Amino acid sequence: MPKKLLKRLMPDPGTIKNNKHLGLLGSRLHDNNLWHLNRHSAAGAFAVGLFCAWMPIPFQMVVAAMLAMFFRVNLPLSAALVWLTNPLTMGPMFYFAYRLGSFLLNRPHHYKHFELSLAWLSNAMTSVAPPFLLGCLVMAVVSAAIGYMVIHGLWRWNIAKRWKRRRSRQ
Repeated sequence: MPKKLLKRLMPDPGTIKNNKHLGLLGSRLHDNNLWHLNRHSAAGAFAVGLFCAWMPIPFQMVVAAMLAMFFRVNLPLSAALVWLTNPLTMGPMFYFAYRLGSFLLNRPHHYKHFELSLAWLSNAMTSVAPPFLLGCLVMAVVSAAIGYMVIHGLWRWNIAKRWKRRRSRQ
């Protein structure tokens, strides 16, 4: 079962609650919804994690953890899903976001040459940033919505399958 595997991989809530460095978060870490794994908390965690994975900022896990605490969804799962954006996948994901943003803004994508200098970077950012950020936002919203619906649907399907199996045994 995926639920059993996820529970085994998640950190112990007591260890995290007693961590002295996390004390500034106060009682927010003691909320059981942050550590409980059910249909709503898992689907919400997928939405938060996938949304934050498309954010082109450092410390995505911190943002995912804060959003998980705000929306009261599973914190470890939402923070772990941010790692979909890793050094191997970041380039293709963000290039796709840039191409999508260029398409939506009806702008040509123009990468003629790459130069590793501050002048080139600042000049390129003025033309690249709007389509890139729009593409990231669109992909964040779409992947969060799809992730939420897929996990919610899979969870319901799994429960219905178990009920059907239980009824057939009786």
